[in-house]
Amino acid sequence: MTLMETEHTTWTKQFINGEWVEGSGEKTVENKNPYTGEVIATWRSSNKEDIDQAYEAARKSSVEWKKSLPAVKEGVLRKVSALMAEHKEEIVKLLITESGSTRIKAEAEFASAKRIVDEAASFPYRMKGEILPSNTPGKENRVVREPKGVIGVIGPWNFPLHLCLRSVAPAIALGNGVVIKPASDTPITAGWLIADLFEQAGLPEGVLNVVAGSGSEIGDYFVAHPVPKVISFTGSTEVGQGIGKLAGEHLKETALELGGNNAMVVLEDADIERAAESAVFGKFLHQGQICMALNRIIVHADIYDRFVESFLAKTKKIQAGDPADAQTLVGPLIREKEVARLLDLIKGAKAEGARLLLGGTSKGSVLEPTVLADVKPDQHIVQQELFGPVAVIMKAQDEQEAVRLANDTPYGLSGSVFTGNLERGYQVAQQIDSGMVHVNDQSVNDEAHVMFGGEKSSGIGRFGGDWAIEKFTRTRWISIQHQYRDYPGVQ
Repeated sequence: MTLMETEHTTWTKQFINGEWVEGSGEKTVENKNPYTGEVIATWRSSNKEDIDQAYEAARKSSVEWKKSLPAVKEGVLRKVSALMAEHKEEIVKLLITESGSTRIKAEAEFASAKRIVDEAASFPYRMKGEILPSNTPGKENRVVREPKGVIGVIGPWNFPLHLCLRSVAPAIALGNGVVIKPASDTPITAGWLIADLFEQAGLPEGVLNVVAGSGSEIGDYFVAHPVPKVISFTGSTEVGQGIGKLAGEHLKETALELGGNNAMVVLEDADIERAAESAVFGKFLHQGQICMALNRIIVHADIYDRFVESFLAKTKKIQAGDPADAQTLVGPLIREKEVARLLDLIKGAKAEGARLLLGGTSKGSVLEPTVLADVKPDQHIVQQELFGPVAVIMKAQDEQEAVRLANDTPYGLSGSVFTGNLERGYQVAQQIDSGMVHVNDQSVNDEAHVMFGGEKSSGIGRFGGDWAIEKFTRTRWISIQHQYRDYPGVQ
């Protein structure tokens, strides 16, 4: 059986200590295609005993894995990358089928995920220590960098492959053991596919494990378990706050990438057509189901009407529907209840005075691209992370008001500034209280070698490049006394 065959029987099982085994939980879970509603697979949930076994396997195997030569670790990551390239089309189809990704988004996710693996392959050679001076005669101070041990990764459903590999690949490359708990909506692309790739690449048994079950049943136990040193989570702020609290009670480190209410500021000297084009992509890619997606588009009053006209014209040309169609930009939401939630928000915004210029209707799990203009700062919809294809356009009288509106949120993940003056854009970007801001680009950006992370309620910690090395390793002080010391008062 080839790596990516549709009838891959292991993709209904847990992966523990190098073996594909049935889950031990009582609950049976269906994995559904969000566009067609068809059942992709049925699997038996894991339970606490499965989690115990997975963490123990990761703990034991990581002892030897961390000692392996840098070339061995690099070789596994290079092989994973090669397997991904070999099976690209099959992986893209899995992303379309399981997470409702359009082909446009699935292709982008695949490319980002592969770049993460390629970047992580260099990490074994980038674990640097230091030798520091001492005031004690004959003492040599060594600061060594080591893997932290075992990392627990809780994966999301929206960019399942990319956002899981963002933690898994660096953690393994740096010598850690890993246990993944994938999102229940995407157990294949957020978990079992990754385990399959690493198994085929020759990763030793037990270094990587996957336990799949609902967060309400095993989530707390997964976080509070005594083995993992770090819990990496990507998801909603509400769930992230609970994980942070529970991890804190157990003095456990976290890497939390949470929600966003991201804003694009369009200043009066911006290229309107380019800004509108960028805003359409940043809003509607993957149906807006991206933590970095544009939630609010804040436009200077001098160009507001022209921008709205251009944005509306471009949005009308978007194709919505079947995610497998190469021309589709807006596909299904992950669940139909998300459509109902967004329709309620649209209805509320209209009642509060917003103008509905386009959309506001749905067919099954597909919500038509929707545009709301003249939205005011105090309206309910402005303070929500929409996670859907609903564009909110607001007017600002000047640059100062635009910055104030952009910062008027508890979130601070990503942002955007459009202007004809790049230095002005940089200065405005510095005033936006967000972990990431992009000048003359939309807010959805992620590069494997660059830091990624938010401020305020958008998370704790940084991913990517050297920041990932810092997150998944620890430093220790080991001193060597080359000549015996004389201790005052001791003979």
